[in-house]
Amino acid sequence: MMSETGKGRVLGVGGVFFRSKDPGTLGSWYQEHLGFQVEEWGDTRGTSFAPADMPATAFTVWSAFAAKTEYFGTSGQGYMINLVVDDLDVALENVAAGGAEVLEEREEHDFGRFGWFVDPDGNRVELWEPPAED
Repeated sequence: MMSETGKGRVLGVGGVFFRSKDPGTLGSWYQEHLGFQVEEWGDTRGTSFAPADMPATAFTVWSAFAAKTEYFGTSGQGYMINLVVDDLDVALENVAAGGAEVLEEREEHDFGRFGWFVDPDGNRVELWEPPAED
């Protein structure tokens, strides 16, 4: 049970961490094809995204899926990264040019457009273009 003062509660997602066969190569691939500014952090590679860089219509979701979900693809991966992009179509073209498998499925909702690809490590990744700001 949460304390009565409201302290100790989660305020947001602080990171997405996962294993890679070759973090340097995978980081370079994301930098080249999706514009990440990847940095070397010891034996890892990563980037940070400032909230101010996100569109006002974007948000971060925490969602637990059923163990048998196929939403992450059929690879058996236990997580999926959702990346906010400024132009879904161009981002998918960029990853395709980098050799990623772009999945044909697209979804469009009031809260934005979605598309998926499989990165060089075999991870299904979701791209989200939030709706334009009014």
